[in-house]
Amino acid sequence: MMNFLFKRVLVLGCLLISIFGFSQDLKLDQYRWTTINTSGEVTGRHENAFVEYKGQLYLLGGRGINPVNVFDPETNSWTTKSKSPMEIHHFQAVVYGDAIFLVGAMTGKYPKETPLENIWMYYPETNRWVKGPEIPADRRRGGAGAVVYNDKIYLVGGIDYGHTSGTNNYFDSYDLKTGEWNVLTKSPHIRDHFPAIVVDNKLYCVGGRNTSVHYPDNFGAFFNATIPYVDVYDFAKNEWRTLENELPVPTAAGSLVQADNKLIYIGGEGRQAQAYNQAQCLDLATGEWLQLAPLNTGRHGTGAVIYKGNVFIAAGSPVKGGGALTSIEVFAPAAEGH
Repeated sequence: MMNFLFKRVLVLGCLLISIFGFSQDLKLDQYRWTTINTSGEVTGRHENAFVEYKGQLYLLGGRGINPVNVFDPETNSWTTKSKSPMEIHHFQAVVYGDAIFLVGAMTGKYPKETPLENIWMYYPETNRWVKGPEIPADRRRGGAGAVVYNDKIYLVGGIDYGHTSGTNNYFDSYDLKTGEWNVLTKSPHIRDHFPAIVVDNKLYCVGGRNTSVHYPDNFGAFFNATIPYVDVYDFAKNEWRTLENELPVPTAAGSLVQADNKLIYIGGEGRQAQAYNQAQCLDLATGEWLQLAPLNTGRHGTGAVIYKGNVFIAAGSPVKGGGALTSIEVFAPAAEGH
């Protein structure tokens, strides 16, 4: 937060998620969060991505122009790599081949951030940033959920114009082999600031908000406009549906991982001044939600990664709006620690 059958799925985006499978007798109620004592330098940030590539955990992007920080979960140490070519934030990175892809991202300052015109790739083994294909002008947005499935990046939801307007329910695919971009059937609910994930040939959209919500005397009303619905796209049937049971504590910009036949949605921001520390678990077999042990530090605007059966979460903001944590926590069996 065993058998370590390797899978690769995406996470968010806030954000990509790579998974080593849990054992069938998983007892998540016995897991607890521990803040890890680390060595090396790490740059605090939020609205970033956190992904696994070949056993190393990569912290990319976030507000400001930040270096890539790499966490080694075997030594609990951070190393610093090259800076991003520009400010890149509000995205869910995905891994494909030997690159980390950044799509559905924004750049610039609050509240009029602009969506990136191109896909960007970071190559961990050569520490290189590469400008990729142009995104169709009418499909550019940030704060979207992104996943990889069958050699395609699927992008869902997002917002067109920073924190001002344009929250949508777009659904698109980008073929990583042919370079073809396709517009697909819209999802049931508009949302931005959320993660997506693929489990058993189904794409799940969890959390998020409608950042287009503003009032004349309250521009930040969008913080309260969280989305409780879980929308699911079935790739085999090519159709959307919405689960009956809603997210119990709806937040935006949470993190999402898979543990066997369960989803764990972590943290986020919403009505309260502090970031949320809840870890909410959806049993995909029953459709029921339960609450797991809370984070030591509530956070939003980052990703989570599963490595060797434990969940790692790093960076993010501890308060509603901007903040820059440097800490990293691990969700592991209470007796194990880290």
